[in-house]
Amino acid sequence: MHCAGICRALAAASIVFVFSINATAAPLEPVMSLATKEKQPLLDTLKSLVSIESGSGDREGLDKISELIANRLKALGGTVEFIEPNPADVYKMVDTPKQIGRMVRASFTGTGTKKILLIAHMDTVYLRGMLAKQPFRIDGNRAYGLGIADDKQGIAVILHTLAVLKAMNYKDYGLITVLINGDEEVSSAGSRAMLTKLGQEHDVVFSGEGSRVDSDRLSLTTAGIAAVVLNVEGKASHAGSAPENGRNALYELAHQVLQTRDLSDPKIGLKMNWTVASAGTNRNVIPAIASATADVRVLRVADYDGIEEKVKERIKNQLIPDTKVHMTFERRRPPLELTPANAALAKHAQAIYSEIGRQLVIGDVAEGGGTDAAFAALRTKSPVIERFGLQGFGAHSNDAEYVYIDSIEPRLYLLTRMIMDVSNGKAKW
Repeated sequence: MHCAGICRALAAASIVFVFSINATAAPLEPVMSLATKEKQPLLDTLKSLVSIESGSGDREGLDKISELIANRLKALGGTVEFIEPNPADVYKMVDTPKQIGRMVRASFTGTGTKKILLIAHMDTVYLRGMLAKQPFRIDGNRAYGLGIADDKQGIAVILHTLAVLKAMNYKDYGLITVLINGDEEVSSAGSRAMLTKLGQEHDVVFSGEGSRVDSDRLSLTTAGIAAVVLNVEGKASHAGSAPENGRNALYELAHQVLQTRDLSDPKIGLKMNWTVASAGTNRNVIPAIASATADVRVLRVADYDGIEEKVKERIKNQLIPDTKVHMTFERRRPPLELTPANAALAKHAQAIYSEIGRQLVIGDVAEGGGTDAAFAALRTKSPVIERFGLQGFGAHSNDAEYVYIDSIEPRLYLLTRMIMDVSNGKAKW
């Protein structure tokens, strides 16, 4: 659905994105007391997860952390399996690892009918050896560690939400599926097909990416991410004695970048910006090769086709004869599009949060970062909501990544209650 249509639908439903605290609301027991009981165990889980280095290209580390996660899910009563990415489903990009991390999938069968998918990722952007410079530590209200906010806290929240449900012997759901992937930070090259498949098969999807320290929120929409990669082939020649014999790939690349610099369209939230370029091998050689990469952001899946075709058409106009221009358009991640179903279920989440005296902000404006929730939402009209994880800060930083410890109990309460209300039909969308 186009944004304008969505906005009219939301306005008609009079949806308010900051829910007023209900003075008469009270926490549901024993959910609140069990969430409190799980606070220290969740911190212990975070220490275990953060103490394993699991960069997207570190298959050894990913195997180790996936083993830990699988064992924890088995202990909670799940039927657990490792899933290796199907080579036929892998979407190859410039940064796709040679060995993509395996997925962990767990199934918990209940007595009801609703199917709920919980997702998070175990890979990080950090390189092997960096753990020594930032081990897990606690400083006041902050728990620090590499990947703790993005996204090891999401794994911990899922594990301990399941622990709360188990302690209550709650099984009114039909099926809870957990999928933890190991390639999110490289645009889920090997897991995107599985995420989309599972999204189609479930009634709701809750994603465990973290909230923000400055805004206790859930997110209903995120931007899609793509990349345009241009590679130009020219001909080398001596830059001093025979430049005319060469074909300057740098000149051709500059021409192509300049003639495609105006393809952004603010009216629909489309952004295309050239960000990286390189050319040549030596100062005194006419460059035979040149390349550039552009970052692309969209708010609608349909806009990918339009921008790709525009770039293809523009680059047909070449400046230097006998050069070759090759374009690759990488659809790194689709947008998570705003829908009335997402908004309606998020409003219910606000009501749940008010039970513990907290306000929940619902982000209805697309954020810059992409999300696996968008893959899960790609082929379904069911609600898919992002940011069920802890409040955190410093993702992708080397020394400042942390989560708020005092967000543990509220977030465990929220996700547990959402699972319960979806299962028993109290949550509507």
